[in-house]
Amino acid sequence: MQHQLDIGSMHAASFASDPKHLGFVLRRYHFVARMLHGAKRVLEVGCGDGTGAQIVKQVVDEWIGIDREPVSAGAQWDILSGPFNTEPIDAVYALDVLEHIPLLQEDWAINNMRCHLTRFGICIIGMPSLESQEYASHLSKQYHVNCKAEYELRYTMLRHFHTVFMFGLNDYTLHDGYGPMCHYRFAVCVGGR
Repeated sequence: MQHQLDIGSMHAASFASDPKHLGFVLRRYHFVARMLHGAKRVLEVGCGDGTGAQIVKQVVDEWIGIDREPVSAGAQWDILSGPFNTEPIDAVYALDVLEHIPLLQEDWAINNMRCHLTRFGICIIGMPSLESQEYASHLSKQYHVNCKAEYELRYTMLRHFHTVFMFGLNDYTLHDGYGPMCHYRFAVCVGGR
């Protein structure tokens, strides 16, 4: 039986120009899937074309995606305009979103992401590190207005959650080592304040 690969246009372009970059992006989704395995209802903020979400959808009961741009994978919704829904969710995650939100609006955005989490709900934020920006493309630097060092992301998330676990990702390798050597970092948060 032959299967057709349905990859979104954004990621198809990435694969055509820099295939290894698509691998790095999909590794981020693999981490999220491992953390959220078995969750009932999950919200992805900034779902884009939905390519990476295919990894998460395999291990959760219900996946909901939103993006501020019109997308085929989910609903059009800007997290800065308010919470997306009123039904409880078990987890929310946002990969490559927070660095695009101005510093003065980040608490509002995070609150809108977490406000419908169940009592033991999980929030995962993934973003390029501040240290990685030295090597970022001109286009990335133009739109990355809020990259953070490890301690900055930790303290940002501690304003909203009781517990924050920090992880780093370099290419495909996940670690909990020296923060400044991370190219990409995750904050895994539980216990909303």
